[in-house]
Amino acid sequence: MKRLASLVGWWMCCCAAVLVLPLQAQAQDVRPQLVASGLSHPWALAFLPDGRMLVTERPGRLRVIDGDGKVGPPVSGLPEVVAQGQGGLLDVIVDSDFARNRTIFFCFAQAAERGSGNSTALARARLSAAMDRLEDVQVIFSQQPKYASSAHFGCRIVESRTDGKADGRLFLTLGDRFRRMADAQTLDNHHGKVVRIDKQGGVPGDNPFAGNGRGLPEIWSYGHRNLQGAALAPDGRLWVHEHGPQGGDEINIPSPGRNYGWPVITYGVNYGGGQIGEGISRKDGMEQPIHYWVPSIAPSGMAFLTSDRYGSAWKGNVFVGALAGRHLVRIEWRGDGDSARIVREHRLLTELGERVRDVRQGPDGLLYVLTDSSNGRLIRLLPPG
Repeated sequence: MKRLASLVGWWMCCCAAVLVLPLQAQAQDVRPQLVASGLSHPWALAFLPDGRMLVTERPGRLRVIDGDGKVGPPVSGLPEVVAQGQGGLLDVIVDSDFARNRTIFFCFAQAAERGSGNSTALARARLSAAMDRLEDVQVIFSQQPKYASSAHFGCRIVESRTDGKADGRLFLTLGDRFRRMADAQTLDNHHGKVVRIDKQGGVPGDNPFAGNGRGLPEIWSYGHRNLQGAALAPDGRLWVHEHGPQGGDEINIPSPGRNYGWPVITYGVNYGGGQIGEGISRKDGMEQPIHYWVPSIAPSGMAFLTSDRYGSAWKGNVFVGALAGRHLVRIEWRGDGDSARIVREHRLLTELGERVRDVRQGPDGLLYVLTDSSNGRLIRLLPPG
């Protein structure tokens, strides 16, 4: 029964322990304000220039929510989505030039054309002027190989920037597909990887394995497990976080061509107990996380706060949703690039008791979160007052 309970916890991405933060400090209160409800397992949130919002629902629906919180009908034109287990319609972002091109990018669980396999795919599309359908939908990347699994799709999208300006490239996080975890250590597949492509699906020439035959050219970093959070720090560096097994969730700053260790090194253990591999957490040639959680919080969603709406102490902090922990983590950090380090954590929204799936900063400078349930909610966080 103990092992069965552990497997159920894994299936829900909700490891069954309550997080005790070693660096926890007294959290400053925020005032949660309901924006919309009745969403079916919402997964991601993106803001349109006119103040409306796009929300994905994991069962395979994309919706537009207006500034008053009215939830529109499903947007038509989505490709077929494999909505099984952890798979479905997952992340969505709005192109930085949306006002001109009306382009969005979204990732989803895609079925194989033949056979029973599936994997994460990334598509671009144009949102119609009426915002009721997607036009010119094109899949620009498909994780290979396809594998019959309903777990570990990863699937966060980040538009990269150089010198503060969008540079036409996209990062996409990809899970190890659970049973194929050993693939995270090899470069002939996309399992357990961060990939980097351009907006048409091409490979940037400065990718670490482009043109040298050492690995698939889309790969940016490898040795990851199931990455469900990604965002650009104020210095322009990509940060990601990933689910560990039972314990060992990590925050990493993935550098090109680097190996982040999974499943050779980990701070977690197998579900139900027992070491993974040699049971080691360090090895030469493999990168250490800048932070990890034991027990797991099951992180999902990530955002850096660039506004001063909550005061100077919050500006620059990184926020992470917790599925198992059922709270929002505010993280203070110091340094830049590879010298970044976590100095303190705070738990927010514990009183809601809900799985936090995504967190984003809105154009008003406030934070918004999505809660993951069959009656999921979109919540705006107001400063104390």
